[in-house]
This record gives sequence, structure tokens and C-alpha cells, in this order.
Amino acid sequence: MTWNPVIGCTKVSPGCKYCYAENMSHRLKAMGVKGYERGFKLTLLPQRLNEPLQRRTPTVYFVNSMSDLFHEEIPFEYIERVFDVISNAAHHTFQILTKRPERMAEFFLTHEVPENAWLGVSVEDKKYGVPRIAILQSINAPTRFLSVEPLLENIGRIRLKGIHWVIVGGESGSSARQMKPEWVENIRLQCEKRDVAFFFKQWGRWGADGVKRSKKANGRLLHGKVWNNIPLTNIE
Repeated sequence: MTWNPVIGCTKVSPGCKYCYAENMSHRLKAMGVKGYERGFKLTLLPQRLNEPLQRRTPTVYFVNSMSDLFHEEIPFEYIERVFDVISNAAHHTFQILTKRPERMAEFFLTHEVPENAWLGVSVEDKKYGVPRIAILQSINAPTRFLSVEPLLENIGRIRLKGIHWVIVGGESGSSARQMKPEWVENIRLQCEKRDVAFFFKQWGRWGADGVKRSKKANGRLLHGKVWNNIPLTNIE
């Protein structure tokens, strides 16, 4: 499930160019959905903070699918409230992904990462994405992951020490940029060598054969196989 105590964001790197959350926010605003009155402008929604506490069934939550929890305009005081909920909802697992690891690292200089919180960074290319990995590795977190999506180029050799999970995927949408099979294989082999869980999410708009199709038609097979590994943690 997703949990969005904040919506809205601003672009910081090439991975943001065709942001699905921005497009979705504009559609939800046009539909009159509550909370999206300002479209994709950054908006704190404290009324949503307690949603995970109201759910008893152990659940995996992706936090802020419609924003970035460590956006510069979100006060640390509000982020503290988010992590208070995470700590108090120990029966759930929370995945927090950011393109702003510097601010994440700054926050956790004075806060502990809850055991049920997985911290991740986006890694779309060499210039912007790869440097985020080292910052994530500097944070004392029980579970760290990389979201290599959309993968925009061959990112070469990456340091995987302290990384527990790597997600790889291509871009969706009519303007999607192509992801090449050899870029994916480069990452998969590194994960295999370092015993890191590897999850191939999708080809997206471009198939493995370099042909544009629907995301569904291209599927998510790599070498004829589904790669759906997850870290060995307390996740249900």
C-alpha cells in the first residue's frame, strides 16, 4: 500500500523529467480528489498521518509515492511526526525512497532509523544517481535499498556494501526513454556476486528488443525469468 502524508515535489535530476506522480496529481486535481486541490505543489497532509495506525493487518507501505519525504521544504519537525508513526506501527514495514539523501543523512544524525523502516535512494544515472549510494551507505539503517528506475544509462560498477535490495526498471509513458538489456544485466550480475536481492520490476515502454509497446505487453521477464527477490528481513 501507499501512504502519502505529503504530496507534491520539485524536479532535481533527469529521473524526474517525466514524473508519474506529477502527471497523476494533475489528473486527481481535475477529478476533484480531496488533498489534490493544489495539484503537484508541495502540501503537508497531517490528517493522513495516523492512517497506518488504523490498519491492524501487517502491511508493506511505500511512503510518499506522490512526493519526497526529504524535500527541502518539509520541516524536520514534520518528518519526526512521520517517523513517530512508523515507530508506533511496528507491525508494518515502511519503504522510504528519496532523491535527496543529503537531507536524509542530516536528519538521521540526530534520529535513529526504526527497525521497520527501509531507506532507499533513486539511481537513474552516473552523474546524479550513483553518488546517492555512498550517502545512503553512511546512514546507520537496518535495511537499505536502491531504486534504479528509470535506468537511463549504463551506470557501470557500483559499490553495494551495506545495500540489501536493488530494484531495476524501465520508464513508462509515451515519452519514455529506452533502457537497454545490457545495462540491466550489468546490475544483476553485480547483485549476484555480492549476494544482494535483485528485483526486476519492468521493461516499461521499451521492450528488451528495443521496440515500443505497452508496458503490459513488454512485461518483466529477464532472460525468460521473473526476478522478484526481496531481502531476508521481518517483512511479511
